[in-house]
Amino acid sequence: MDLHILEHRVRVLSLARRGLWLYTHPLLKLLFLPQRCRCKFFSLTETPEDYTVMLDEEGFKELPPSEFMQVADSTWLVLSVVSNGREPPGCQATGVTKIARSVIAPLAEHHVSVLMLSTYQTDFILVRERDLPVVIHTLAGEFDIYREESGECVPVTCDDVSNGFLKPKPATSPTLHPVQSPQTRFCVLTVAPDTLPAIATMLIDVLFYSHSPPREAGAGSQDLDSITFFSFSLIEGYISIVMDAETQKRFPSDLLLTSSTGELWRMVRIGGQPLGFDECGIVAQIAEPLAAADISAYYISTFNFDHALVPEEGIAEVIQLLQQRQDSGR
Repeated sequence: MDLHILEHRVRVLSLARRGLWLYTHPLLKLLFLPQRCRCKFFSLTETPEDYTVMLDEEGFKELPPSEFMQVADSTWLVLSVVSNGREPPGCQATGVTKIARSVIAPLAEHHVSVLMLSTYQTDFILVRERDLPVVIHTLAGEFDIYREESGECVPVTCDDVSNGFLKPKPATSPTLHPVQSPQTRFCVLTVAPDTLPAIATMLIDVLFYSHSPPREAGAGSQDLDSITFFSFSLIEGYISIVMDAETQKRFPSDLLLTSSTGELWRMVRIGGQPLGFDECGIVAQIAEPLAAADISAYYISTFNFDHALVPEEGIAEVIQLLQQRQDSGR
């Protein structure tokens, strides 16, 4: 397999719900008119606490600084695992499970913090730009590594980054974070770009006008019967949407594309308090037991908490696996 370091340099930020009015115009531009701002990597995820935005530097220029926006201090690079030299654009990914052993676990062992963004098409691993030398040294034995530059894939070797390589810090035992599983059922969907205008009005309604009451970030420890969660990604021309099954009913069924089985997904929400960006191994503590059990999962990191989506019929097994991991870590 190949590992591609994509050209995007990504910023990760949180928009407070009470300040969404200030950002509606630039967000609409990023959602529906990316050619106006040359943004090629954009993801917007609504959670009970806030809106998490991941976007490249061109998109970041569109967002005015304000008291309502918190920006993670690092610039993040985007990695993508490609099978057989290229990723078929129409192939639905099996999620973070397929890269748990080859990417997620080794990076956790070498004290590299990662964010994940699973989409309908593929899985993106985000690492801090300053950690790239460690990433390359860690994964070079498993992958042929290429860096995308001006549309071309340039091979990368350990020698290319040896001057910037720092020995990894010894990894401490990771904190085992509590998990919750709301009853909400989710769909993972895509839309053909040329049909996006046909659902634009409904998307605007769902994202900006169908609000649940805001929740403080520290309230993740509460038991959740249901959860507000909606994620929209537009990355290099491909659209991915995660929405709950009830919200899906509001959209024209012939325009939202999903797998042939129409599978529904349940959420595992990770974290009792905001997770931050420095801790390593958060994704691994979910991905590794799921990989061992061969359970597919989408994984979406947000500014405060992480979220894994697993097949609905497997949620009981997943909760049992994660509970056993919690018990063994005490």
